[in-house]
Amino acid sequence: MTIHQGQPVLGMGQPLAAAKAVLIMIHGRGARAEDILSLAPELDQPDFAYLAPQAAGNTWYPYRFLEPREKNEPHLTSALATISGLVDHVLGQGFRPEQIGLLGFSQGACLAVEWAARNPRRYGGVFVLSGGLIGDVLTPIPGSLDGTPAFFGCSDVDFHIPKERVTESAEMLRTMNAEVTVRLYPGMGHTINEDEIAAVRGIMEKVAGKKSE
Repeated sequence: MTIHQGQPVLGMGQPLAAAKAVLIMIHGRGARAEDILSLAPELDQPDFAYLAPQAAGNTWYPYRFLEPREKNEPHLTSALATISGLVDHVLGQGFRPEQIGLLGFSQGACLAVEWAARNPRRYGGVFVLSGGLIGDVLTPIPGSLDGTPAFFGCSDVDFHIPKERVTESAEMLRTMNAEVTVRLYPGMGHTINEDEIAAVRGIMEKVAGKKSE
C-alpha cells in the first residue's frame, strides 16, 4: 500500500516532547496540509502539537464520499492507514488517546469521523467540519467512543455535504456513546466559520491535561 504512505506530515505548535495534547488536522480535496494547518493560530491552544498529513495528489480518495466504499478503494484504505500510523506514532510518544483530537474539513472531515468510528475509544475530540461518515449506506458500527466529544458543523445547503448525512452520522456516533453536538448554519457556503472555531477551541481547552510519565 503506497498511495498515501510516505507523504510528509507537517507540524506546528509545540513539539511532541513538550506538548500536552495533539490535534491531527486532515485537509480537504484539492487542498494541502499547509491549508488546514492555517487554522491552528485561530484555535489558539499553545500547549498543543498540530500535525497535518499530506495526501498524495492532494486528494484522499477519488470519488464522492457518498459513493459505495469500494469505489474509493484502494485510496480510502490507504488514507485510513495514514491516520492510523500517525495516531500510533503519537501514542508511542506517551500520549493517551484522550489527549488526541482529530479535525478535518470536507473530505478530511469525512476521513476523520470515519477513522474515529472504525477505531472507537475515548479521544480528546472529533471535529467534523463539513463532513460525514463514508459510504452509500450507513450500517451500525460496533464499539464505544466512551464519551468522546464530537462536533459536527456544516451549512444546511452544502452542495458537497447533504445535511441529512451530517445528522445521520451524528446519530451513529451517539449510538456509539459519543457526546455529540451538531450545528447546521443556514445558507453558509462550503467553508469554516467563527462559531465552529470557537466550539472546537472550547473542547480543546479541556483536552490539554498532563502528559503521562
